[in-house]
Amino acid sequence: MPAIRPVRLLPALLIGLLPAAFATEMAAVVHKASVDVHATPDFGAPTVATLKKDASVSVSGQQGLWFQVALPGGKSGFVRVNDVRMAYAGKEAGSANVQALFSGKAGKGRVTETAGVRGLDESDLKVAGFDAAQLQKMESFRADADGAAAQAHAQGLQDTQVAYATEPRPAKQGGATQAQKRGGLSLVRGLLSSAGIDTGTVGDSAMNVADAAAGKSEEEQTAEELALGPEIAGRVLGAAKLVRDAAAQRRVNRIGRWLASHTSRPELPWSFGVIDSQEINAFAAPGGYILITRGMYDLLADDAEVAAVLGHEISHVVQRDHYNVIRKQETASAVEEAASSQVNAGSTLAGQLAKNYVRKHGAAVMLTSLDRGAEFRADEASQVYLARSGYNPLALYAVLQKMMAFGTQSARMAQLYRTHPPLADRLDRIERSNYAGLQQYTDRK
Repeated sequence: MPAIRPVRLLPALLIGLLPAAFATEMAAVVHKASVDVHATPDFGAPTVATLKKDASVSVSGQQGLWFQVALPGGKSGFVRVNDVRMAYAGKEAGSANVQALFSGKAGKGRVTETAGVRGLDESDLKVAGFDAAQLQKMESFRADADGAAAQAHAQGLQDTQVAYATEPRPAKQGGATQAQKRGGLSLVRGLLSSAGIDTGTVGDSAMNVADAAAGKSEEEQTAEELALGPEIAGRVLGAAKLVRDAAAQRRVNRIGRWLASHTSRPELPWSFGVIDSQEINAFAAPGGYILITRGMYDLLADDAEVAAVLGHEISHVVQRDHYNVIRKQETASAVEEAASSQVNAGSTLAGQLAKNYVRKHGAAVMLTSLDRGAEFRADEASQVYLARSGYNPLALYAVLQKMMAFGTQSARMAQLYRTHPPLADRLDRIERSNYAGLQQYTDRK
């Protein structure tokens, strides 16, 4: 594995040009009972200090999975990224501070104040037009599984067998099971009742339509995902185009494809892209279309951190999280249309409802808040995918730490805060689960 490159701090000349309020250190507190500070970012390096729990420290930089901390007397040392907990900045000025310390090698390393940034919101994604040219460009950067694996192995990454007890597995091909149909019809009847419609008076044709919408086979669900993915991604790209950086686009596809090969759905046509938005966010459309913002990409220090972010989004696709939101909404729509006899039982629903959904709602589902369990599960899965792919699962912890340092009032983080559990809760959850049971892999470089 290549040596992890340090994140370069701002040159002194550039720091001198920044406002006086601009800091080159970020506040943190010691998060463990006792933490050894090492002279260099290496477990075998001499210990230069020992810090006690809740002691205040200042983080002045990052090298891989180590934070550099300032010590009394002008000295400094290194602690692991999970030895301390970053403090919320609490104000917008924190955005510039975080960029100064953590602007990663992944992007241009530019440091900009972003008080006026406004991220993509639901109205943007609902009305954005479909950009076929941008979608075609995104798909042109796809990496094949064998090529991505060859590059990963050349970098020293190795496939690792890691068990994942709750890993979702696609159902066997074939029609929906009776249990699935009963569950779907139960939902349908509940929706009809809530709408004040007596299910006993709804004709066979209407219930057949609702049945078709609710009790879909594995093939039908996959077909809908594959139809929805490009439709939604094309509209996100209509709101924010791909960054004009072919190397970055190839990079996220190489890393993402390698990671996706270690999931239970490697056969999907996985496509990844970096879009031109300075907010800190990422989007996962059904069928394997994943987009991360430039603001997020520029924050990531190395391939492992890129993989950590992509792994979280990959899990949403594998788990069908957004697809299931769409499916529930389209089922409700089918019930409404069926009850008013607007759809007949002979209609082909497998692609029709998906297309109708996107026509009505655009790509706004990408900013739908999933339940907390789905987000915690995506964090867990990301760590598993990292370990399986040869990365250190602590990379996700490092990314969440840096995001936390932006503060709760950062405009760049507004949409992410609205749609995800608090970052501190996510970090706590990772620790309580012993890093998804992957402690043995957290000593990787």
